[in-house]
Formats: sequence, structure tokens, C-alpha cells
Amino acid sequence: MSRRVSLPGASELFGGAAPKQTQPEKRTTTDGPATTVRSRTAVVDERKSSGRIRHDTKITVYVTEEELIGLEKTRLALREEHGLNADRGRIVREAIDVLLADFVDHGPDSVLVRRLKASE
Repeated sequence: MSRRVSLPGASELFGGAAPKQTQPEKRTTTDGPATTVRSRTAVVDERKSSGRIRHDTKITVYVTEEELIGLEKTRLALREEHGLNADRGRIVREAIDVLLADFVDHGPDSVLVRRLKASE
């Protein structure tokens, strides 16, 4: 007889999948049926980084050593200078959220478009 204890996994302890972050606005027009329309401002106002929740999707991103060191220095500075504890993943998710919000808000004048054009 085994003395090993069977414990529940993390998914059983902490619940199921995370809820969706945003839902489209519904607007009606006098010309026809309701359509789903989202203004840039509404998307920017609704957007919020996922922060500390269970994430079901994963991507792999390769960075240079300098980028990784910069990310780690930022993490340490956030902790030391601002009293904020954030892991590298959280910082990256926040950075992505800020960049995407800027793109939605400014389109062709966004930082993302300017930087991608400059790197061509």
C-alpha cells in the first residue's frame, strides 16, 4: 500500500478559464438592424492588461541578451523605486497592452507603425 498522498492540481484549486476581457458595443442605426461597432476610444477605454490571471494561451518570443537585461533592470527598478512587484511576463503583457492601445488610438501615427516602418 502506497503512502503517497494524492493532491488536487492547480486548475482544481484555482478554478477554470479566465473570463473574456472585453465585449463589443452594440449600436443601432435608423437604417437597419443592430450592428456591432467599436470606436477607437471605446476600445482604448475598455482595454486593460490581463495582469495576474490564469493564461490559457502561450507564445514564445526570442529576445536579445540586451533586451532581457533591460527587462530585468526594469523589473528591479519597479520594485526598488516604485514598490511594485511584477514578474517579467506581467511587464511584457502591460507593454503589449500599451502598444496595442496606442495603435488603436493613433493608427498610422502610432509608435508601432512608426517603429516597424523605420526597421524596414
